[in-house]
Amino acid sequence: MKLQIIVGSTRPNRVSLNVAKWVAAAAKELPETTVEVVDLATYDLPFLDEPMSPQLNSNRNPNPNAKKFLNKVAEGDAYILVTPEYNRSYSAVLKNALDYIDFQLEKKPVALVAHGSTGGAQAVAHLRGVLAGLKSFTTPTATFLIGRAGELINDSGELNEEARSNPFSPQVALKATLEELKWYSDTLSAARAR
Repeated sequence: MKLQIIVGSTRPNRVSLNVAKWVAAAAKELPETTVEVVDLATYDLPFLDEPMSPQLNSNRNPNPNAKKFLNKVAEGDAYILVTPEYNRSYSAVLKNALDYIDFQLEKKPVALVAHGSTGGAQAVAHLRGVLAGLKSFTTPTATFLIGRAGELINDSGELNEEARSNPFSPQVALKATLEELKWYSDTLSAARAR
């Protein structure tokens, strides 16, 4: 499985990058899996600047930054979106990136890892509808980091000792999310190959 972990925030001092590092470290334990962090901050995507929906445009000519992003996303078999919750939804930069996608995610699984005061639950709920519109499949299990994720995970992507030792540790939830994503990725990859 070629797994891409997409960082859904570009703000200075963002926690999402640390969360993505934590997710990547755990994902590297999955068998037959390569892991890549795809950071939206490196793509400098303008607000969607195309004359019609990318899925409907047979003569599409995306701007160079979008083309670079789309080519990268097309390489993945499965995805994890790491999203903050901003104003009871996910970030505008993540929505803009998803709006550029035409068929890169089609028939591929996406897992969601969210953080915020309610664990990013509303961001996850909104993303499930958007991803269905991209003909993708979101895994039933998601991982929610409730409260201040920046206090749980350091700049290196390591979960603090107190959180690790908790029987309801986010690490347990993440492991379940990753195992489920791997199962769906293997199953959907086999189906796409037929």
